[in-house]
Amino acid sequence: MIDYLLFNGIIVCYDGLYYYCTMLRKKEGFAGQRAIVLPRTILAKYCSSNSLIAGAYITDIGYYPKAKFHYRERIHGCDQHILIYCCEGKGCLEIKKEVYRLNPGEFIIIPQGVAHNYSADETTPWTIYWIHFKGNITNSILKTFQLKNNSYKGFVDYQDSRIRLFEDMYSNLEMGYSNDNLCYANMCLQHFLTSFIFNDNYNLADKKQSIGTINSSIIYMQQHIYEMIPLQVMAQAVHLSASHFSFLFKKKTGFPPIEYFNHLKIQKACQYLLFTDLRIKEIADKLGIEDQYYFSRMFTKLMGISPVAYRTKRIS
Repeated sequence: MIDYLLFNGIIVCYDGLYYYCTMLRKKEGFAGQRAIVLPRTILAKYCSSNSLIAGAYITDIGYYPKAKFHYRERIHGCDQHILIYCCEGKGCLEIKKEVYRLNPGEFIIIPQGVAHNYSADETTPWTIYWIHFKGNITNSILKTFQLKNNSYKGFVDYQDSRIRLFEDMYSNLEMGYSNDNLCYANMCLQHFLTSFIFNDNYNLADKKQSIGTINSSIIYMQQHIYEMIPLQVMAQAVHLSASHFSFLFKKKTGFPPIEYFNHLKIQKACQYLLFTDLRIKEIADKLGIEDQYYFSRMFTKLMGISPVAYRTKRIS
């Protein structure tokens, strides 16, 4: 890893190398900055070997407000993946010789071992939350993100809950490296990463308004769970043609609309089986399915067990 410490128009020796630059660049020293670098002995002994958190764990974590002259270059990449979330100001990154501009609400995930450099904007320096992380499932996490975005960069809407989650992780690590602190912070890490990769799904319960056409249609399904709704009616509810609605819905969810609707019905059926004494036919009727045998076949196909067996198994 190479960190630059340069001053206007002056060549400075740092880490045995010489550099020249006309822009002031600082290694550290931003008012209000916070950072924790976990001891590598702690990571080896208590994180990478702990099956509960070895999948994804924090190695470094920090917050740099208005980090003027912030600059990093790692010509051989980093030993960990890096998430940088810009909530104010601007910055610029270069990954594999491709340039990315980071604006408020945007974030970037730099894969482990990939050469990169980044810097704060000179006139409007970024405020960033950042985490270095690694673990045996993190490559799969990054692959999922890149498949969704086709880029190292993404955008999330600002939510206080995401920042509180970061602060919760930071505060626990700040209290030391007890097993409880490490487990709590690192189990939160997966939730934190997920909030970026699946932004539309994050904190959905608190989003009072639907977000997009497909989510509107799912809410419509939930509101009419006790009916049998034709595809055409679903599409009309969100002002789309049936064919276009089906295309968009499957692209977003991976399932055709009717199949997804049936999943919701079976989810509700499971609740009836668990929490009521309703007979199978009564449950089918409540879900708008007149043929209880059709309902049982649909339930068994999705759940891998019949409604009667599901009720018996769960109760016992």
